[in-house]
Amino acid sequence: MTKKVCLVIGAGAGIGGSGGMKFAQEGSHAALCRRSDAEGLDKLVNDIEAQGGSASGHLVNAVQEGAIEQLVEEAEQIGPVEVVLFNLGAQIGNRSLEATALKTFELGWRMACFGLFRLAKSVVPLMAARGSGTLLVTSATAAVRGNAGQHSHAAAMAGRRLLCQTLNAEYASSGIHVAHILIDGAVDAPDTLGKMLGEASFQQLREQRGGEHDGLLLPAEMAETYFHIAHQHRSAWTHELDLRAYSDLAWWNHETKVL
Repeated sequence: MTKKVCLVIGAGAGIGGSGGMKFAQEGSHAALCRRSDAEGLDKLVNDIEAQGGSASGHLVNAVQEGAIEQLVEEAEQIGPVEVVLFNLGAQIGNRSLEATALKTFELGWRMACFGLFRLAKSVVPLMAARGSGTLLVTSATAAVRGNAGQHSHAAAMAGRRLLCQTLNAEYASSGIHVAHILIDGAVDAPDTLGKMLGEASFQQLREQRGGEHDGLLLPAEMAETYFHIAHQHRSAWTHELDLRAYSDLAWWNHETKVL
């Protein structure tokens, strides 16, 4: 029997990897894609298979021309792509206007917005022909609020959000569910936030807000929400939501947004 596929673009040790793990546990084949770290990718695949799931790993530079399109073709050879988790980040850190090079600004757009457009062009028509499919799009507070030093990230994420809305407007009636998932807080992910902060600062953050404090977003718990959205009845689809730890203020209650 052909397995249905959950394609994860941006399958690190945080949201993407945990999402792939959850969908694999529930019977899908997890096609996991990341740009680098073959060892980490192999570990994730092995962990899924050790728990009785089905998974494959794909090292892909999603910015490269034709890479996303080829990835969709490869995934469709495994089985019909039922769910895509687009988890490709585009955070370059805080940079002033003067310090943001044109290529740097454009790279954020290519990863966060153009990458999603290319994915949609490749996979949404296939889903529409089958009459169903779900596109789960990880986003950030920057999609709804721009802050100093976030020129590239905010513009790219805002574009991602509006692209989700246009996709819903065009394809919801064809059975395609697009959900824009705004992450409003720090995620306990060593290969994203951990790399940005550095090992020492990340460990300190974990000690202060993680563990029993439940002050960091936990990828495994977030995966439960992603899975739920992908299996909602169409009479009550979620098109946009935000996730944050209980102890954080919502983005609209902050004067500035640090993480």
